[in-house]
Amino acid sequence: MVQIETHQPAKLHDKELIPRMMVRMMLVLVLVCLAIVTLARMTNTPLIATPPEGKTVASRVVHLAVSTSGAATVRDADGTLVADLSPEQGGFISGVGRVVERERLKNRVPLDGPVQLIWQDTGRISIQDPSTGWSSDLMGFGAGNAKAFARLLAPQQRGGQ
Repeated sequence: MVQIETHQPAKLHDKELIPRMMVRMMLVLVLVCLAIVTLARMTNTPLIATPPEGKTVASRVVHLAVSTSGAATVRDADGTLVADLSPEQGGFISGVGRVVERERLKNRVPLDGPVQLIWQDTGRISIQDPSTGWSSDLMGFGAGNAKAFARLLAPQQRGGQ
């Protein structure tokens, strides 16, 4: 009986998959970045790429109750229902609420505390969690997502807080 090979043995590569020069250049790039950051930290170089500070136009303290499905319930500080959002409507708000919950779990604080929504005269909207110190500028997630929180603040802005 004759045995026939159906596949050829793997060829050994004569050349390197990643050229040594490329690896060296990448290492130099990492070291240069590290040196620049170290120099900036040691000389206390001021931060220049930060969001502009503005005056608070409106703020609201709310309680977020979120689910993994994307549904969210937003209540005012006194318990008044502000919004009851379905999974299709509350996706981003629910996502931010889950981040707040995760931060609270990490910091071992109660999960049901309030958060503060802040609208500045620069047009930027942010959320702050006083129980953990966590905050986020919501404009970084796109204008459409920031509008979801702007709708929660709009009655407060018209009310003249």
